[in-house]
Amino acid sequence: TISNQVSVTSNGTGIPEKYSLSQNFPNPFNPATRLTFALPENGNVELKVYDLSGKEVAVLVNGMFSAGSYSVNFDAGKLSSGVYVYVIRSGNFTESKRMTLLK
Repeated sequence: TISNQVSVTSNGTGIPEKYSLSQNFPNPFNPATRLTFALPENGNVELKVYDLSGKEVAVLVNGMFSAGSYSVNFDAGKLSSGVYVYVIRSGNFTESKRMTLLK
């Protein structure tokens, strides 16, 4: 598992009405992309990346966050080209999306 140093940036001051995970941008990407998520309440957040076989390849976020919107820059330079799935878990909320790394 890659435990990258990732930068997590708060996107302003408003409190979102619901949990969300946005499609990464750009997609396809090489080698870096940005993932954005929103939390309507404080809580523990896990944001992980998996390959299509279900193997965890990166832990981007694992910790407590205040309610708000956040962006995470993910550098996949050590991964091989292909489709990956990123999954967020916070409280009872789970969502996943696909992203494509083209080298």
